[in-house]
Amino acid sequence: MLRLFTGLCLALMAQTVADAGTISVEDFYRGKVLSLIVGNGPGGGYDVLGRLLARHLGKYIPGNPTIVVQNMPGAGTLVATNYLYNLAPKDGTQLGLIARNMPLLSLLGQNPNVRFDPRKFTWLGSSSDFSDDGYVLIVRKDSPVKSIDDARRADGPTLVLGGTAEGASSADVPEIVRDALGINMKLVLGYRDSAAIFLAMENGEVSGRMVELSSVRSTRPQWLQPGSDYRLLAMYARVNRHPDFPDVPTARELAPNDAARALIEFTETPLLTMAWPFVAPPGVPEDRALALQTAFAATQRDRDYLAEAAAFNVPINAVSAADIYRAIDELSRASPKLFDYVRKLVLGKKAADSFAANLALQNFD
Repeated sequence: MLRLFTGLCLALMAQTVADAGTISVEDFYRGKVLSLIVGNGPGGGYDVLGRLLARHLGKYIPGNPTIVVQNMPGAGTLVATNYLYNLAPKDGTQLGLIARNMPLLSLLGQNPNVRFDPRKFTWLGSSSDFSDDGYVLIVRKDSPVKSIDDARRADGPTLVLGGTAEGASSADVPEIVRDALGINMKLVLGYRDSAAIFLAMENGEVSGRMVELSSVRSTRPQWLQPGSDYRLLAMYARVNRHPDFPDVPTARELAPNDAARALIEFTETPLLTMAWPFVAPPGVPEDRALALQTAFAATQRDRDYLAEAAAFNVPINAVSAADIYRAIDELSRASPKLFDYVRKLVLGKKAADSFAANLALQNFD
């Protein structure tokens, strides 16, 4: 009897697996509620874009499931990224919007809290590259630092910036800019999310921050208007100056030597490709993964979606999943010397001489 019962259980299990393998994508998604995990808190640029996509993506997924946003802030989206990789269902019912520096953070290999391999994620694509974006160094006008030249003077005032946590772009990007360009900067970490840093700037707790231009445009557009109480000092992750801000220099322009410029270009690589990357867990069934990737691409061409994005000042210039996979592969094949130097930079290991002087001695080939 026990053998018969065991055999029946095994047969039922086998049939269940067979049924799961033959169910169509449309039948699987029909009536489902999908979760879109946004790795930042409400009120920031990531939250705006995540909710924008959630309102339109479902109509392009077979079965037209409903999509709801779940905010999961922490460590600059590292909490959400680890969740999506390790704990989220791998059946195609959960996807997420994570920070663009997550692949590089993983490949550097120095953060023990990173528990994912970016090459194994199911990438859906990015809503934009950085062709109309960039990280801006934005400060209050009453800050003692009035220009990028002030910030770089050896005897100049210290610029106090806000960030979330080590490993987050709000910390790593200013650290790279600080050390590569020789900026007098103090970085205050521990803010919960982007909205909290904006509030800290408004309250005068910090003088400024480094943040995506698109995030300022979508959440604090008045800061970019003539006569506002804020000014832009420089832009990172820009090949050329932004046409809307021709007087704001790029980090590449400000690099003191070729080695510093090479370091800036290397760390900008994932940012330029995947401005707003959407991802699903590894191991999503191939047909559902393809359906999600196809639906994501179709959404980026949807007229209503584009009109709503324009209303929020969110630039859309879609990047395919294939392009993201290629960018990560290219990033992973950088020279070990360059990886090692960036590890030391992010960890804050400074040599006795200036960073620029050390860079001049490096050979990243």
